[in-house]
Amino acid sequence: MRSTSRTITNPLEAFAISAICFGWSIYSSTQAVSAGFNSGAFTDANLLSIILMEIILGGIAFLILYLRRFAVSTLYPAPSLIGIIVGIAIYVAALGVVWVSTAPFVSSLGTQPIDSMVSNASVSLSTVIIMALTNGAYEEVFLLGFLLRGMRGYGLSVAMGVSLLVRVLYHLYQGPVGAISVLAFGFVLSLYYVRTGSLFPAVFAHILADIIPFL
Repeated sequence: MRSTSRTITNPLEAFAISAICFGWSIYSSTQAVSAGFNSGAFTDANLLSIILMEIILGGIAFLILYLRRFAVSTLYPAPSLIGIIVGIAIYVAALGVVWVSTAPFVSSLGTQPIDSMVSNASVSLSTVIIMALTNGAYEEVFLLGFLLRGMRGYGLSVAMGVSLLVRVLYHLYQGPVGAISVLAFGFVLSLYYVRTGSLFPAVFAHILADIIPFL
């Protein structure tokens, strides 16, 4: 019988899956930094391309993990009303941590690229919601469910450090304050997941973080 109970990973597999899921985004983000944070603005076409890319890359990553006998079913978030309520609480707590973390830098660094991208956005709410649902699940499934949990055998600091590093690298296009914000937000979600092992509340908190700035 085929065994698919493995939930741990190794550095090579972790690197390969991270490269598949986030490699292009990391490359694009570093290119934006090199170009002086000239990332333009969010549009429906831009968000739809993100949705399509994440569906394709996520499917490839899931297939590879399944073939390698990873328990991919354990990566599926389990939606629940309690999970939504907890997710809202996590989102609020994360906002507080983000504010404390970024407050010393906001005045000195001025307007950040992500602020301009959101303020100049030309997107429909329906597209934003679909993107948030897809992106929130995609990022947390692979950053927390796969990478953070899978690397725990190498120590909590290593597992969290690797997961947070990948998270920050593909958000560098948001500018210095944006990167700090992403780091702080990801840290709160990581702590919650480490303590509970519950993925859906972290996913829902991320979904809110993707929707609310556009409202």
